[in-house]
Amino acid sequence: MSKILKEKIAYAEKMAPLVYRIGIESEFISREAKPGQFVAVKCGEETGLVLRRPLSICLADKNSGIFDIAFMLRGKGTAILSQKRPGDMLDIIGPLGTSFDISGTYGRIAVVGGGIGIFPLLFLLNEVKASEKAAFLGFRDKNGIIFEENFRDASDRFLISTEDGSAGFKGLVTDLLEKDMQNGNKYDIIYACGPVPMLKKIKDFAENNGVKCQVSLEQRMGCGIGACRGCACKVKTAGGWEYGRVCKDGPVFWSWDIILEDW
Repeated sequence: MSKILKEKIAYAEKMAPLVYRIGIESEFISREAKPGQFVAVKCGEETGLVLRRPLSICLADKNSGIFDIAFMLRGKGTAILSQKRPGDMLDIIGPLGTSFDISGTYGRIAVVGGGIGIFPLLFLLNEVKASEKAAFLGFRDKNGIIFEENFRDASDRFLISTEDGSAGFKGLVTDLLEKDMQNGNKYDIIYACGPVPMLKKIKDFAENNGVKCQVSLEQRMGCGIGACRGCACKVKTAGGWEYGRVCKDGPVFWSWDIILEDW
């Protein structure tokens, strides 16, 4: 169940160039949200800001009643959102969308995130019960690394890659995951979020190695509640495929249910 809410900002900070984090006081969302879900945020009243921005929930604390969102500055809406300060009110709808499967049946798990795709995976790591949690995070360079301490604390094994080699493994996070598994590490399930090319590689690699996999799609959305079909994606059916909705049928899908294409 989701609600339309007006909630107060508890804290706001700039985490990296163009990346911001906001903590929002909301007992309802902090209590009801599940890893992988998101909120639709109204950034302002200005012309051109009719559509809400879908933002992943990256942390939720039931005790304090505060949940966190993080985002990259990409346009007018997120630019306005980046100027919000503690005490300001936000108009939000949430929690929305499907969540990751954290049923507790998995012993060893891996989360794989690329860039801002890491956000929902932190919430997942804090909530999932598993005997071993491995986190693989990929960034362009060391200046873009965020939530490093949080992921280290939430995981048993933490591995990082940068495309330019300025921190951790030099290369793509998909190469880092493949190398790790070739070295003998096995997982019951892989959870991934990031750019579509990254998700394609992880989907194929997981399925070729008999590992369950869930992917969370990053997609522009219109309404956020499944009415406008502006976030269409291809999902498999018994007879082939049909269009699904990232906001309603996702954003989390089992890898075998989704057809990944460049949007």
